[in-house]
Amino acid sequence: MDDQIVFGDRMIPVRLPDNVVEVPQALTVPLEPVEDIAAAYRQALQAPLGRKPLSETVRPGWRVTIAFDDPTVPCFAPLWEPAIELVLQELEKGGVKRKHVTLLCANALHRKFTRGELARVLGDRLVKEFGYRLICHDAEDPENLVYLGVSEGGFDVEINRLVADSDLTVYVNTVVWRGFTGGWKSFCVGLASYRCIRWHHTPDSMSMSMDKNRMHEILDDMGALVEEKIGKERIFKVETALANPLQMHKAWAGGVKETRQAALQLMKSHLKPRREILEEKADIVLYGIPQWSPYAAFSVMNPMLTVLSTGLGYLGGVIEAMGKPGCTTILASPVQDRWNHRHHPTHKEIWEEILPNYRDPYEIVDLFEEDFLHRPEYIYKYRHCHGFHPVHGLMTTYPLKRLKHTSRVIIAGAEDPSMVTHMGFEYSPTVERAIDMARESHGKDASIAFVKYPLLMCRQ
Repeated sequence: MDDQIVFGDRMIPVRLPDNVVEVPQALTVPLEPVEDIAAAYRQALQAPLGRKPLSETVRPGWRVTIAFDDPTVPCFAPLWEPAIELVLQELEKGGVKRKHVTLLCANALHRKFTRGELARVLGDRLVKEFGYRLICHDAEDPENLVYLGVSEGGFDVEINRLVADSDLTVYVNTVVWRGFTGGWKSFCVGLASYRCIRWHHTPDSMSMSMDKNRMHEILDDMGALVEEKIGKERIFKVETALANPLQMHKAWAGGVKETRQAALQLMKSHLKPRREILEEKADIVLYGIPQWSPYAAFSVMNPMLTVLSTGLGYLGGVIEAMGKPGCTTILASPVQDRWNHRHHPTHKEIWEEILPNYRDPYEIVDLFEEDFLHRPEYIYKYRHCHGFHPVHGLMTTYPLKRLKHTSRVIIAGAEDPSMVTHMGFEYSPTVERAIDMARESHGKDASIAFVKYPLLMCRQ
C-alpha cells in the first residue's frame, strides 16, 4: 500500500507491505482548543485547586518569583505572556508591586536562553519591563542554590535559592505531555542542580507513563521535602493541557499535587497506555523522525539529537511498547551533518571519542560523568556562553538503552551513510529496502507496526 512517512522537515511517499499495521502516534490528545487563552487562565486562577486565589494569598511588600518553562517544551501556542500577565494582575490585586516580582526561566541543565530568544515566548513587552529581573536558572551557581536536605526516599534536593527566599513562587507550566512533564518536575528538574537531577534522570528512570512513573515517584518524594522546608502555601502551580502543539485546551491552578492529578486524569481519559495499543507486538517497528528536538530550539538538529535523543529517545518508547524482544527498528531520517558547537559544546567530543567505542549508556555515565562534571571549559560555556550543561550531552546517549530490546536499528534515507554507521547503526537508502533487510532476519511474513508520527519543527 502507498502511504507517507515523516522525514525531517517534510513527508515522503513510501510503499509498504499490505500486512503493515498503522499505529496512531499517541503524542497529542484529541481535545478541543479553547477560543480565548486568557479567559482559560483567568478561570483557573480564580478557582484554584487546593489553594486560595493568589489575590487572597499574598500581602503588600511580598517578593514573588514567577518561574516558567523554557523554550525547549513542545508548545508553540502563545501561552507564556497571557499566563504570566494574569498572574501579575492577581498579585497586584493582593498588593504585590510588579517591581517586587522576578521572572525565572526554568532551564535546568539546558542552555540559558538569550533575551531575544526569551522574547519569542514571553513577548517583547515583558522582557523589556522586567530587565535584570528576568533571569535564567544556573545549576552551577552555588550562591544561588539552596540545599534542602535528603528526602524521605534518600534523594538530595537542591534548588534555586529564589524558591526558598521568595514569599511565594508561582510556576507556569505550558504543557502536560502524557506522564512526562508537569508536577514537581517543574521545580526539582527545571530549577534544580545536578546533585538533585541525577537521581531521577538515569537511562531507565525517565518515563512518559501515566501510571507507576518512577521518575515522578522520586519527584513527588522530593516535592514533599520542598513543601516541608519552604511551606506548602508558598508554592503555587499553573498546569496547562494542549489540544495540539499550537493550541491550548485547559488550564488548572493551585497546589502541585492537585493540578498534576487533574491533568493526569484528563490524559488517562483520552489516551491509552502505549503498551495496550497493539494486541500483538510486532517484529518490525517503523517510524519517521521529524525535524524536532527540544534541545534544538533556536539551534540546529545534529545527528545525535536526531537519531538518539528524538529518534530512540522521545519517540522511541514505542519500541518496547509495540515491538517484540529482538525486534528490528527502522527510522526514516535524512540525518544531516549539521552542528552548533556553541549550544552543544560537548557533542563533538561525545561524537568523536565516545560513540564509536561505547554503546551502553550506564557505562558511558560511569566512565565520563565525573570528568564532564568538572571540566571547567564546559561549565564555563554552560554558565556564560549559552551552552548546554556538560552532563546533558551525556544524557543524549541514554536512549541507547533501547538496544537491550531491539536487535537492529536501520536508518533509512540518511544523506551521509557514515553518520549512521558512526553511531553503530545500519544504513538503507530507502524505507522499502530497510523493510527487505529486516525481513531477512524475521521472515517474509514479519509483522510491521508503522507509527505515524506527525510533522514537527524546531522552534526557530
